Amino acid sequence: MASLNLRDRDGIVTKEGIIFRIFGYSHPRKTHICDAEYASANVFSSKDPRAPRTGEDGTFYKFYDDEGWKFVSNKYPKYTILHEMLGQRVVGVKDFDIVEIKKPETVLQRLTSAPPKDELIDAMQRDLQTVCKRSGLAKSNFGVFGSMLHGFYHPKFSDIDLIVYGMDANKRVRASLEELYDDRQSGFSNEFDNPLVMEGKRWRFRNFAAKEFVWHQRRKQIYGVFNDSKSGRKIKSEFEPVKAWDEIESEYDPKTKIIRKDWLKIRARVTKDTEAPFIPSVYGIEPLEVLSGPRTGLEVVRVVSYMEEFRMQAWKDETVIVEGNFEEVAAQKGSSFQVALTYCPRYYEQTLKVADLRV
Repeated sequence: MASLNLRDRDGIVTKEGIIFRIFGYSHPRKTHICDAEYASANVFSSKDPRAPRTGEDGTFYKFYDDEGWKFVSNKYPKYTILHEMLGQRVVGVKDFDIVEIKKPETVLQRLTSAPPKDELIDAMQRDLQTVCKRSGLAKSNFGVFGSMLHGFYHPKFSDIDLIVYGMDANKRVRASLEELYDDRQSGFSNEFDNPLVMEGKRWRFRNFAAKEFVWHQRRKQIYGVFNDSKSGRKIKSEFEPVKAWDEIESEYDPKTKIIRKDWLKIRARVTKDTEAPFIPSVYGIEPLEVLSGPRTGLEVVRVVSYMEEFRMQAWKDETVIVEGNFEEVAAQKGSSFQVALTYCPRYYEQTLKVADLRV
């Protein structure tokens, strides 16, 4: 367990006003692997019209694509750390460099324990209340992320970004949302039932078609739209899975080395999906056929994805196509093989999808 008791999607802030998101659950001692999400206008600016965020603490800009990695690497390399297992530097913040912690569950409790101060918080409270009532869960099973976590959301334009803590809670929320989407009077709909959902969006993946992406996203259930009759807005409403504390077990072991071997494309059967909802998403697999790459690809035992596109992408006993980085995990107890889907030069060639789709 990390020394400051932080987990995926918790927010941390440095003295420069750089806002990081804790990434995953496995970290070196007294350090947290992160994504850089936002930075104060005092240290960063962006011409992207989507980037500005204004709140009580001033103006911030959101990082898109690899902007955060480039900014940190070039301007603040002290916020990179050596990942001993990978043998390379990644974005990370040492505990003593953290000046503020933003806990999603704490912020949500504050936002729901008082009368709403604006129309977005009002809509969020009613959205959450409906899902709690339908699923039998309590507010303590949830948190907030994104601009709502950091206090620079826009009441008329921002989305409702919620976290669901725990495997069982995630299953119950997904089942409840499916029921709500089927009830046309509920005010809820599946974001990816909209035939225009990808209109105007640039699609860059080479081996994963936009239609395939929509098919997979639709069945995940966590991406919805809350039709708020009170404000007249149709508000995107997400329920992102994060592990409960008793489900977290760190895999970080500096004595284990992850060695990138080749590029691999295989057809495989999913044998385990319990870690699929989280980041990293881990799938136990049984390879069926090597489509390209080394024959040792038939020894792969799991897929590890750090990409949100491939979270909850497949379920147990489904046949999938996997393409990505073929790696050896060399541990003291022995070696094993995996496919990793992550930031890399061939980012948009990676895929994990149900095989033989007709969409």
